[in-house]
Amino acid sequence: MSLTGTPCTSKEPGQLTMPESRHSRVVLRGVAAASIAAAVQDCLELCDWQTWVPRDGLVVLKPNLCTHLKEKISVANTSKAVTEALCEALLTRTKNIYIVEADHMRLKTPEVFEASGYLEMAKRLGVQLVNLSDAPLTPVPCDPVGNLDLPRLLLECDALITLPVLKTHALTYFTGSLKNQWGCVPRFDDRIRFHGRITELLCSLHRILKPRFSLMDGILAMEGRGPVFGGTRELNVILGSRDCVALDATAMRLVGLNPRRCRHVSLAAAQHLGKIDTKDIEVDGEWGKHATQFQPAPKDWANTAMFYFGRYPWFVKNILGNDKLYYPVRHLVYLLRRSGALGG
Repeated sequence: MSLTGTPCTSKEPGQLTMPESRHSRVVLRGVAAASIAAAVQDCLELCDWQTWVPRDGLVVLKPNLCTHLKEKISVANTSKAVTEALCEALLTRTKNIYIVEADHMRLKTPEVFEASGYLEMAKRLGVQLVNLSDAPLTPVPCDPVGNLDLPRLLLECDALITLPVLKTHALTYFTGSLKNQWGCVPRFDDRIRFHGRITELLCSLHRILKPRFSLMDGILAMEGRGPVFGGTRELNVILGSRDCVALDATAMRLVGLNPRRCRHVSLAAAQHLGKIDTKDIEVDGEWGKHATQFQPAPKDWANTAMFYFGRYPWFVKNILGNDKLYYPVRHLVYLLRRSGALGG
C-alpha cells in the first residue's frame, strides 16, 4: 500500500530501464534572463514527464539538503525555488508528492527542512515532508554490503525524482544525481560505515531506486571543498535528464571537470546504467554561454583518515559521535586547512 492508502505496485528488481534511444538527452537552461519555473517546465516537457508520472501517482522528490547553516544554505542545499517550481508543475497531474531527506549525525531532517524554507513551502503547496530516518524500512539486497535497509516509500513510489546541486566533492570528486541518492540511506551510521564502498554502493542504489528523472540546481553551484564548505559560483543554470549518468557527466564537462575521474559515474556507465561519452549525449541548450572552469576539491589526510576509520563502529561511536572530542578536533582541522598543512 502507498502512503495515501491506495494500491501501489513495488518496483520490479533488475536493470534500470532507460529510454530506448542511442542518445541520452540533457536539457540545459539558463535562468539569469528567464524564470526558474519556465526552465523547469522546459526540462520536464523535453523529458516527456507525463509518460512517467501517472495521473494521481505517488511521486517522491529527493533534494540535496545537507546543512542548516544560514551562510551555506543557498549554495549547499537544493534551492527551494527549484523544488517549488517542480512541485507546482507536478501538482497539475498528482497531489501525492513527498519531499524526503535523511538525518545526519548532528543534523536532524526537520531542522534542515525548516532552515531551508521547505516547511513553509510544503504547507503552502499541500505536499508532504518525510524524514527517511523515521520512515518504515525494508531490507533489500545491495551489492557489495548484502542486505541494506531502505525506506519503503522509495521502493513503492511511482516516480523518484532526484534534485541535486551542482557541486565538487572532497571524497567523490563530484556530487550530482547519483551521489544525491546517498541521502536515501536512512541511517547515518550506515552511510559512515560504508563510505569505503561508496563507488559500488551508489551504482547499486541507482539500480534499486530507479530514479525517473534528475533536475539539477546549478543556479548557485559550489567549487573547491564541497559539498558544504566550498566556494560559491553563480552559474544560473538548471539541467534535466532521464539519464542521471549523462546529466552528471554533462554537468562536469560544463564546469571543466573530467567525468572519468568521478569513479561512481564512470562505474555506472560501465554497468550500462547511463551514458557518459559526448557522442552518446545530446545537449539541448546554449553550451558556450554557460561553460566555465571549476576548481576541484582538494584532498587532505583528515578526510582520508575519517573515511577510513569510519568503517569501524567504535570510531563512529567514540570519536565521531563524541562531541567532547569531535568539535575540538574539527576546529584544529579547520586551522590546519587554512594554513595549507592538510593539502589545500
